[in-house]
Amino acid sequence: MNRRIFMLNELAPYEKGRVTDIFTKGDMRRRFMDMGLIVGTEVTCLMQSRGGDIAAYLVRGTVIAIRSDDVREIFIDKLSG
Repeated sequence: MNRRIFMLNELAPYEKGRVTDIFTKGDMRRRFMDMGLIVGTEVTCLMQSRGGDIAAYLVRGTVIAIRSDDVREIFIDKLSG
């Protein structure tokens, strides 16, 4: 199997990924953990703003909107289907 690792903000609408690494530190890391965004979590990108600065993700049954800059240090393995 050939894994390709991407930043979370590189998911296109309706693509899915599984979190492999989180390098964010401090308060933002705690917020992600509180939302259930931890290593092993499956994430689906639902939509992106026109400018691409904000995206909506489905995480553990909840839709959350996150700025692109805030997820640059979250890495995922894209899932098919």
